[in-house]
Order: sequence, then C-alpha cells, then structure tokens
Amino acid sequence: MEIYLDKTKSPRERAMDLCSRMTTAEKIGQTQQQLYGFRTVQKRDGQLIMDEDFLQETMRFGGLGFLYGLFRADPWSGRNFENGLRGRDAIRAYNLVQQYTLEHSRFHIPLAVAAEYSHGHQALDGYMLPVNLAVGCTFDPGLLEKAAAVCAAQERTLGIRLSYASVLDVLRDPRWGRSEECYGEDPYLSSRMAEALIHGMGKAGVSVVAKHLCAQGETTGGKNASPARIGERELREIHLPPVEAAAKAGAVSFMAAYNEIDGVPCHANPWLLRHVLREEYGFTGFVMADGCAIDRLDGMTGDNVSSGALAMRSGVDVGLWDCAFTQLDKAVARGEVSLERLDDAVVRILTFKFASGLFDDPLLPVDAMTGTISEEQAPESLRLAEESIVLLKNDRALLPLDAQKKGALALIGPRAHDLYGQMGDYTPPMQPENGCTLLEGIEKIFSAWNVQTDDGSDPVRAAALAAKADVTVLALGGSSSRFTQVTFDQNGEAVERFADMDCGEGVDCGNLRLPGHQDILFRTVRGQAQRLVTVIIGGRPYAIPEIAEETDALLLSFYPGPWGGYALAKILAGQCPPSGRLAASLPYNAGELPVYYNKKRTDRVRRYVEAKDHREALYAFGEGMGYAEADYGKFHLENLMTSCPRPDDQIAARIHFSMCNPASVPVAAVPMLFITDLEADVTRRGLELKGFTRYLLAAGESCQGVLNLTGEDLAVWNAEMRKEVQPGHVHVTLKDGFRILWEAELTIPLKTN
Repeated sequence: MEIYLDKTKSPRERAMDLCSRMTTAEKIGQTQQQLYGFRTVQKRDGQLIMDEDFLQETMRFGGLGFLYGLFRADPWSGRNFENGLRGRDAIRAYNLVQQYTLEHSRFHIPLAVAAEYSHGHQALDGYMLPVNLAVGCTFDPGLLEKAAAVCAAQERTLGIRLSYASVLDVLRDPRWGRSEECYGEDPYLSSRMAEALIHGMGKAGVSVVAKHLCAQGETTGGKNASPARIGERELREIHLPPVEAAAKAGAVSFMAAYNEIDGVPCHANPWLLRHVLREEYGFTGFVMADGCAIDRLDGMTGDNVSSGALAMRSGVDVGLWDCAFTQLDKAVARGEVSLERLDDAVVRILTFKFASGLFDDPLLPVDAMTGTISEEQAPESLRLAEESIVLLKNDRALLPLDAQKKGALALIGPRAHDLYGQMGDYTPPMQPENGCTLLEGIEKIFSAWNVQTDDGSDPVRAAALAAKADVTVLALGGSSSRFTQVTFDQNGEAVERFADMDCGEGVDCGNLRLPGHQDILFRTVRGQAQRLVTVIIGGRPYAIPEIAEETDALLLSFYPGPWGGYALAKILAGQCPPSGRLAASLPYNAGELPVYYNKKRTDRVRRYVEAKDHREALYAFGEGMGYAEADYGKFHLENLMTSCPRPDDQIAARIHFSMCNPASVPVAAVPMLFITDLEADVTRRGLELKGFTRYLLAAGESCQGVLNLTGEDLAVWNAEMRKEVQPGHVHVTLKDGFRILWEAELTIPLKTN
C-alpha cells in the first residue's frame, strides 16, 4: 500500500509520500486560492451550476488546494436570500465542487473550503457575534471560546475546515477603519482573546487562519494597509505577542498582512514569516497571502512572476485571488523558486488536509442539518453583547430605569432602529427576526412606558419630542453597513461609500467625530431633554468630549451584534449589570493621538496648548463602571522568587485579594493587574496589563481572587534584543474600571550562578 493511503501513518508522512508522486503543475494547484468561491456555483431555475472558471482552473492544475468563500453572502459577493446558498442547496453545492475536484485529481486530493470569520459565519443564516472590539471590552475569553465553538460548529456542518479570523491586529490608531476587528489596544488582552477563539473553533473541528501578520493596526495616519513605521522593539512588545499566542494555541495557518514594516512588505519578509514564525515560535503550518497582496509586490519586482517567487521564497505557501501564484511554474523554470521550496509548501498544505480528515471524509451527508441558530439555542452572542457594553457616566444614578414605571420615554437618533448599524463590517444579509434593534428591545422591556421614537434627521423635531419625555435615550454612532450604495475594490474593501458608513475595511476617518450632523442633534436635544441618556454605537473609539460633559448618562457599545439592541435595553432596565471595560482609549480629539494607555515612561505627558486642562485620554483603557461596585480588600503580594527567574518560569508572584458585593443587585468585578518596570536597560512602558479576570457577584456574595505574574510577564527585550528577566523593582497596580484598588512594589532578586 502506498504510504499516503495508509491511515496508520502520520499526516506528514502521508503528505510527503503523496507530494513525491505529484507533477509540478499538481503541486502548484495545491497552493492556489485564486477563485472567488461565491461565484463558483450559480443557482439557475432551481438548479446548481458550476462556474466555467472553476471547471477550467481545476482541470488546469489537476485539482485545487483551497476555495475561499463558497457560502459568503454580502453586498460585495452579490449573494443574498434570493440567489445565495443556504440549507440543502449549500450542502449540494459543497458536494458538487468537492466531487468535481476529486474526479479531476489523479490522487483524489480533496479541496479545502474556507470561510470568512470576522465576527461570525459570513453566510446566509450565519451565527454572528459582536465585533472583536466589543468582545475585547468583555474581558471574558472563556465566553468567547464558547461563542466561537458555536460559529465553528455551524461552519463544520457545511464542510468548512478553515476559518479566516482577525485575531492578531492590535489597535494603535482609532482612525483606522478596521479598528472594529481588533480586540483592543493591548497585546496581552489581544493574546488571551486570540487563544480563546482558536481553542473554541478547534473544539468544533474548524482550524483557524490567524490574521493579519503583522502590525497592521499600527498604520501611518490611520490609513488601511499603510506602512508600519516601527522597529523590532515595538513590533516585539506590541504586535508579535498575539502572533506567538496564536501559534501556541494551534492556529493551522497565518495570513500575511498588506502593510510593510520598516520598509519590508509582510509578504516579502523572510525574517517575519520564517525566522520569527517558524524558528522562534515553532509554527509548522502554512502561511497564506491576503487578497491580491502578492500582485502588489509588482511595484518592487516589476514582474508578476518574480512577485510570486519573492513571496514564496519569503515564506508564503498559499495565494489568495492573485495572478502571481498561478505562474509559479515560470518562476520554477527561471530558477527563482526551487522545487524544494515548492515541495515544502505542498507538504504543509497536504499535511493539513490529512490531519483534518478531508481525505477520509471529503463529502457531506445530503441530510445534514443546516439553518439559523436562534438566540434561545445559543445565547452566547447575546451574553457577549451584554458584557461588552461600557457604562462611562451615570450622574445622580439616572440608570437603571424602572421598566415597570409608567412614564414617557423618547428614543431618538440614527442608531435607534438599525440592525445593520449594530452589526459591523463582514456581515451577511440578516432576517429581521434574527436580531433585535434598540427600539425593539426597549419596546419589549419597557412595555409599561409610553415610548415615542424619532430618527433624528430633523433636530428641531427631535428636540420637541425630547421636551415632552421624562427620559430621553439618544442613540448616536456610526455604521460599517455595506447594505447601502457602496463600490468595492477587487479585494472587497470599500472604495466609495455613501450615507453614514464611517467604519469598516477601506473606510478610515481623520477626525473621529460622529458622522453627519450628530453633534448638532445632540446639542439641540440636550437643550430640551429633562434627563438624557446617550448611547454610542460604533466600530471605533470616537472623540466625544462634549457629549461626555453634557449628557446625564453615557453608554458605549462597539457594534454589539444581532442581539445588541436587546442587550442595551436590558442594561438600561438593570436586568443585567453593566460590566464592560474599555478595550481601547477614547481621545478628546484626533489631533492628540496616540492616546493608548501603554506609552513609554519616557514619553512625558506634554499638553497641547489648547488641551492643557484635561488628561490625555477622555476615557482610558480598562475604564468603565457598574450601577454598584464590588468592595475589595485583604490584598497580599506573594513573592515566589528566590533568584531572578527565566522568561519560561511559570509563576513568579501571586496577588491575593478578596471581593464582596454589598449591594442588593448583582455586581460585576473585573480586576486587572498592571505592572510598571522601574529598572531596565531599555525604556519601559508606564503601565502594562499582565492579568485580568471577571466575577459576577450576587447580592451579598463574597469570594477570594488571585492573579499571577509569570517569568514571561516580567521579561523584557533587552538592549541586545534578547528576552530576559532583569533584577530590580516592579510597581504592581490592581485596578477595576475607574478605580485604583491597590499598589505595591515587587522586587526581582539578582541572578544567581
């Protein structure tokens, strides 16, 4: 029996044997992902017809490696509930393309169908979550892991084995349109969330392509795909930790980023893709290109064939929608890519296919169950939305509102009744019954109130409504919805947009103000409202100093997903406690950027002349509050170090504390552990998050908490760019929301021989 057919052999052994039997064309076919999968199968008169491009591409290479987005549905793909794939049609379409691939491959090599996961399954009936920036505000990786497993289980039912997940980008400039895809501005938080998502999807049998590698969130001026003008130290301290975490968590693939780092494009960076990723982090999977990115290297090479060769030599194994990788045969003939390097890529790809079970079970049962997952079946999306909402102000304890009281409530603003406006980018068409807007949530919970609503398009009319109300809820914010008049680039990013779309891929923002004339709407309504609750829904941190100053209560909700309106209404009524904490800082204005919390200690706080009377950030990372607060006490720092630890030492110190809830309502406690390294041979940051947890305490409940510091947490990249723990003193701070709970000093002892 041939080794590749022997199931007792390891996936890599089988892959190496199969690769040795393949022609160069067949090998190149395994590196291909040139097709737009949503165009591959068309519905005509009730029949499913395979597209001619797919047929020709499969025959050209004797099979194909990957097919992206077979089930993708959104305005860019042009797929909707009338012409898209869902239910039995989706199962039939998968089997159709898979069977054709198997029949036209000499060795019956199956196709790996991949899907987009930005914040859920981007397909008809897809289970959707709040965007990553909202999820970061939960500080709850355990809940994310459960939610990701729900999404992955739905994908797996459709034959999807690979999911492209935005888990690596760290938000350093909120002007960037893709801010919503980041878990926040902190590398530790981003790393924990990346691990959780990869573990959750893996439990359901779907492997993750982690993106984007690397430093795409740094940007130049907040512009998408712009150069990251940083050196190795900033890269290692801020942007590479989530990459290392994803590699250790089991990501099967990494997607290279569009940007360049210090002059070297990520797709042409062997130091990044081979030295760091493979040699340092021990990654053994395959590296994938971002959409059309390899062709963009033509500006360096002047030749598309050479661009493909450069990307492959640098460490890219799989293309995406580019022409360059379809010409790898020419690159091999020219000697620009060796057959050994091509074999290396193919073996990695085939190893994944064997390990994922594709060879053993390539087709789906025709009676596989697919369809919508309801909120009752999987409440994780709603729970994430509830935990993500951040209460930033609550003067005179205006909130929560008594849902049983008979009063007049005015709900005003463009986000009051806009399902797509609370969903974010990378969202499929939604059925209205599979979500809940803020208006629908308020009408459901505040049924005793007289609720009147206005979209805010006429500020004078809206103010008149507010004047008659006991309480006004003003729903402001932006939108990443593509379900308006939008034109797209070949990689799907928006190049022209209309209406109030102010966020999403290709939609960068220079001023961070709320879109349109919402500032005028706020001032006009504020002048008439008796009591004003402002709700901000958006995909990035906004500059809202006037709103923060003038409103009575302020809730911030980064796109909270399909059930976000219901979650917001529950928060307003006190049916669940506000527990979100900011995953990214809010500036006073764009001119003061950057305002991320973890600046260098040497970056002395200098005020702009027009900003001398306020602190650097309007609201800082980690801030937020509840309707009541937990009491903390019995703090104790347990130093376990007898000598200077190594970075790989497990626990160097423990911080013990107690918590109790003195209130008559549930309280969320979200303690966060920060350090400040006071002595090192390189400049250090003012604060660094090194641990967090969260508790929901019932009325009167008490419990004990502990947070650990490891050798890794205390390590620095020294002046010689080696990671080590250095002796000295470290300031330890425990915070929860706006409160500094406790501070102490930790001594790291001298090294011993």
